[in-house]
Amino acid sequence: MIRRLPLFGLLLAVAILVADQISKLFFLDLMQQNPAGIVVTPFFNLVMVWNSGVSFGLFQEDSDFRSWTLIGVALGVLVWLGLWLWRCQSGLVAAALGLIIGGAIGNVIDRLRFGAVFDFLDFHAFGQHWPAFNLADSAIVVGVVLLLIDGFRPQKTAS
Repeated sequence: MIRRLPLFGLLLAVAILVADQISKLFFLDLMQQNPAGIVVTPFFNLVMVWNSGVSFGLFQEDSDFRSWTLIGVALGVLVWLGLWLWRCQSGLVAAALGLIIGGAIGNVIDRLRFGAVFDFLDFHAFGQHWPAFNLADSAIVVGVVLLLIDGFRPQKTAS
């Protein structure tokens, strides 16, 4: 029997993965035609950034060992998240895990295909410039925020 919450999380992960890969294909093609970037608004640009490190460009040094280590760690975390999803009892947690899993798989696919993650969304405002990111990164951040929200909700006690 397939349980509903894990199935919901899995379907959300697949939807995020597909949307991420389609967006990366579209914007990679667009950015290869416009390598200097595209100004969309005064606070948003489309750019072509290859992140060979992890979040916010950490561990950028280029080596095969680092690439395979990051892929291995991501796959280990994905297994752990999948087990958590299988056991979850909350729709909010299932959604959060689905977002994180889908985003993480999308970025692992980039690392396997290109050796780095393709980032293309570039926001800047009020003198601040955030690191470029992609749809997978957004899904991961939203998923983590949802897990934090769930963690602060009052827990039901068993009677």
